[in-house]
Amino acid sequence: MDLQGKVAIVTGSDSGIGKAIALGFAAKGAAVTINYYKDQASAEQVHQQIIQNGGKAQVIQGDVSQISFLQELIDRTVQAFGRLDIMVNNAGMETRTSILDSTEQDFDRVIGVDLKGAFFGTQLAAKQMIAEKHGGRIINISSIHEDRPMPGNIPYCCAKGGMRMLTRTAGVELAPHGITVVGIAPGAIATPINTETLQDPQKVQKLNSAIPAGRVGQPDEIAHLATWLASDESNYVTACTYFIDGGLAEASLSL
Repeated sequence: MDLQGKVAIVTGSDSGIGKAIALGFAAKGAAVTINYYKDQASAEQVHQQIIQNGGKAQVIQGDVSQISFLQELIDRTVQAFGRLDIMVNNAGMETRTSILDSTEQDFDRVIGVDLKGAFFGTQLAAKQMIAEKHGGRIINISSIHEDRPMPGNIPYCCAKGGMRMLTRTAGVELAPHGITVVGIAPGAIATPINTETLQDPQKVQKLNSAIPAGRVGQPDEIAHLATWLASDESNYVTACTYFIDGGLAEASLSL
């Protein structure tokens, strides 16, 4: 899975899955733009880790729900590294609110970051790749909740459901340009978004019992799949989503 000479953007890559993907890409030779919204210190740590290991990276702060920022993110990546080969739409958030208590602000913010950011990240990255005439890879980090309901977190489920069809439709539309669009749908992964659950032994026991593999996944396990999807080895894969969840989505148990 060689990414030598490739250039990648990973949104929300200051922590969790995004961080693991950025580090994984850099380890395989890609130059990486690290994006963060709030946590500059963590983003700089990712940057330093890549540089210390002989890789190439830069850090850019910004809100992926703003189209103007997404264009800036792409433009600055091309200015720094000369091209764009891989776009990973990873940035995400949730409100843990239900249909009865979600506010307009809750809905707009989650849809803005999780779905709008991925939609226009895909669009603008694809336009850049088409202009460069070399094809490319777009990877959307979704969730098993693009398909499996999560009561009490409905804006997030709506956003990830939209990402499911974004991936499929854009994958079909962009295939003639040599651009693949693939989703990764993690299950329960040990990331900051799950900190509250992972700090409660009873919740961890309940969660592990619902996962056929018997454990929560690790960010590196998602990064390994993303690295393969970013490589030339995955040329014939597009318009689909890979579930990586220890069997959770197929289990009959309900959390």
